[in-house]
Amino acid sequence: MRILVTNDDGINAPGLAVLEQIARNVAGSGGEVWTVAPAFEQSGVGHCISYTHPMMIAKLSTRRYAAEGSPADCVLAGLYDVLQGARPDLVLSGVNRGNNSAENAMYSGTVGGAMEAALQGLPAIALSQYMGPLSEDLPSIFDAAIGHGQALVEKLLAQGIWDTGDYRLFYNVNFPPVGREDVKGMKIAPQGYRKDTFFGVEPHISPSGRKFLWITGGPQHLPTAPGTDAAVNLEGYISVTPMRADLTAHDAIESVRKALE
Repeated sequence: MRILVTNDDGINAPGLAVLEQIARNVAGSGGEVWTVAPAFEQSGVGHCISYTHPMMIAKLSTRRYAAEGSPADCVLAGLYDVLQGARPDLVLSGVNRGNNSAENAMYSGTVGGAMEAALQGLPAIALSQYMGPLSEDLPSIFDAAIGHGQALVEKLLAQGIWDTGDYRLFYNVNFPPVGREDVKGMKIAPQGYRKDTFFGVEPHISPSGRKFLWITGGPQHLPTAPGTDAAVNLEGYISVTPMRADLTAHDAIESVRKALE
C-alpha cells in the first residue's frame, strides 16, 4: 500500500510523527509512506491553495518533503510532483494538535488536506487529537491517537463506505481528550455546532505604534448537541464524521425553488 501523509501543523510537528508511524503500520513492510507537509505551520487555512504565487518544495530525506504552502497545496505537490502521478492508495492528514470537531472543521487545514485528496478522487482521512486537562499529564498528548489510530484507519479501510462520486466521501476523525486506556470506543457522529463560541479579533499596538489584530477563539469544551462530534469526544469517544466537499444545502433546495422560481 502507498500512503501520502500531510498535516497543517508543519513538517516538524510531533503529531505528524505520530501519523507517519500509524501510516507505516497500516502500509506494512512492503508498503510506502510518502510525506509532503507544510514547511511552516498552516493551522486555520482551511482548503486554500496557493493559486496566485509559487511555492518552494524541498526534499528532506527519503520520501519526505516540505513545501511552502497549505495542506491542500501539499497534496497537489505530492500527487503531481513528488509521486509523479503515481497515485497513493490513501491520503492521511494530521494528527492535528487540537480538535477539528464542530465548526473547527470549516477552518481546519487538516480537514482541507483530506478534502483536496477526496476532490482528486482518493480515499482520505483527517485525524485530530482533542486536548484537555485529562491529556495534559500523559506521556504524550497524542496518547489516544497513538493507541487507537492504526486500528481505526484499518477499520475504515476495511469496513467504511468509499464511494467514487463527484464529491466523494472522506472522513474526519477526532480522538477524545483522554488517555488510550480511557477511550470508550468509536461513534459515527455528525458535525456539531458550539453555540455562543465564535472566532473574533483582539487588537494590539506594536512598539512602532501600528495596530495589529490577533484572531481569537472560543471555549473548546462547551457541549454540542447530543450525539454530535464534539459531544461524543467530550464523553470519551472517538468521533468519525463522513464528509463531502459539496456545500449545497440540499435540505433547502425545494423550499428555495418554490420561493424564488
